[in-house]
Amino acid sequence: MSTNVHVVGVGMIPFMKPGASDTYDVMGERAARAALADAGIGYELVQQAYVGYVYGDSTSGQAAIYGLGTTGIPVINVNNNCSTGSTALWLARQAVASGAAECVIAVGFEQMQRGALKGHWDDRPSAMSRSHTKMRELQGFDPDAPGAAQLFGGAGQAYMDKYGITNEAFARIAVKSRTHAANNPYAVFRDPITVEEVLASPHVYGPLTRLMCCPPTCGAAAAIIASEDFARRHGLRTDVRIAAQALTTDVDSAFAEDTDMMRVIGYDMAKNAAGQVYEAAGVGPEDIKVVELHDCFTSNELITYESLGLTPEGTAEKFVLDGDNTYGGRVVVNPSGGLMSKGHPLGATGLAQCTELVWQLRGQAEARQVEGGLQHALQHNLGLGGACVVTLYEKVN
Repeated sequence: MSTNVHVVGVGMIPFMKPGASDTYDVMGERAARAALADAGIGYELVQQAYVGYVYGDSTSGQAAIYGLGTTGIPVINVNNNCSTGSTALWLARQAVASGAAECVIAVGFEQMQRGALKGHWDDRPSAMSRSHTKMRELQGFDPDAPGAAQLFGGAGQAYMDKYGITNEAFARIAVKSRTHAANNPYAVFRDPITVEEVLASPHVYGPLTRLMCCPPTCGAAAAIIASEDFARRHGLRTDVRIAAQALTTDVDSAFAEDTDMMRVIGYDMAKNAAGQVYEAAGVGPEDIKVVELHDCFTSNELITYESLGLTPEGTAEKFVLDGDNTYGGRVVVNPSGGLMSKGHPLGATGLAQCTELVWQLRGQAEARQVEGGLQHALQHNLGLGGACVVTLYEKVN
């Protein structure tokens, strides 16, 4: 796979609380049209479509894509839990890189319901059964707490126990996310909050309070992926390239007898994916100045700083307290506001991250723009069960 793969168009719609959005098909079509308009092409040039969502009936992707036209192209529906959007992007990139197609659209959407995430099938084994079994072994199960909060709260507690920190660093991450989101018109939560307010918000599980947990959200985002030859033939922009990308799944350490909750929720998946990307691109975490990472809970953002190599193991609290995760620090993490404040419509999240980073590399992020001559941008999107996608974007001068 040697073909240069470019992101020639991106688009998203403002994220909203459940009950306030359009239906999934309308949201998906709107985001796709925004990406096509950004690329400056018509849908008739798109040769394949990969459409991601977590909660929806089979072929919901076609329901959204058909709003663009019924051209007969392959439409592939994608579900990889919270990494769904990036998995659709990964498939689109593979199609172009392999030469199977020259211009592909990746779309992600989610029409979510209020409340904590839950499965919809109770007559069969859960796809998360391995993770849940290991969680019960390590920390038990609380029937009154949301399952996802128990997983990521347990991981946060494991980090606190291992390195002797308090949950104030988790609270500071939530404050930082709101500060960034204040400049993002696509974000759901834009009002500032304080550390004191975060810590005083209702307790959810372990070290987590409500303001340390991302909200259910509705929304959609999309990207147009094309080969360099296709882009040049059609006069499209080629200033953002996917330099490297990796999709990983769980390894034995996630379920080993001596594991911990950080590994149960994907620490090693993320570390492996990041390592593959850095090696393939010939860059390291020290070269990265902007990151969009999967902050479904603030505990996961803190842990992910280390799995991506942004700071050495055991130093994430100092990284936060020193302000190295925001403007004026070493790397700006989640300039969009992240899942915590922008919102987390599961199938759309990975493509919303892509959109933000493409805007950053183009210099189009307005008040969120990270200064200093960006050359690379890193994306991390995690789905339990499990899958992790890490993508490195490169500015082409």
